[in-house]
Amino acid sequence: MPTGVALRDAREQLFAAAERILLREGPNALTSRAVTAEAGCAKGVLHRHFADFDDFLAELVRDRIALIGEQAGVLRATAGTGAVSDRLTAALADVFGPLALGVLGLVAARDALRARLRLTTPVGLPVLTEAGAMIASYLRAERDLGRIAAEADADTLALTLIGAGHLLFAGREDATPDPKAVRRMVNSVVAGVLREA
Repeated sequence: MPTGVALRDAREQLFAAAERILLREGPNALTSRAVTAEAGCAKGVLHRHFADFDDFLAELVRDRIALIGEQAGVLRATAGTGAVSDRLTAALADVFGPLALGVLGLVAARDALRARLRLTTPVGLPVLTEAGAMIASYLRAERDLGRIAAEADADTLALTLIGAGHLLFAGREDATPDPKAVRRMVNSVVAGVLREA
């Protein structure tokens, strides 16, 4: 690799390179050499911006978690509009997109990475925990508007949706589940608490 090549936004370019590798080859193919080769830079560039490769991976996952935080605000803002089941079905499709599943595979496969992420996500599996919090926040907003029963346990509903959603989406080769199957699962989980007209 040539050295001395200036990279604008090196961190973002390295993250983008890692994401392409995750999408194309999966978490096992993610190495510092693969990332820098994909980004078209010297290996030293990664180490100039991150303490080590595990630090890079932790920041990559934290970046994904930050995106979930942004999605949570957008989803919460939709409370009171559209059908609750439609919003939840779309949110799960976003949460379990191919890149998110690749990041989840990465987190699940690397003990040292999960240990570093305990500062960000003290319990649960990073990314899934934040996705569950996003869904629970939306459900609470809908409950406050009376579109979900007052006695509904938003946290338990969110955990159920995230767990069932993960099982529906994970482990598929280049395919997503039938949207009707996702909707059927969502409807099954929330049918007893919906109060929308």
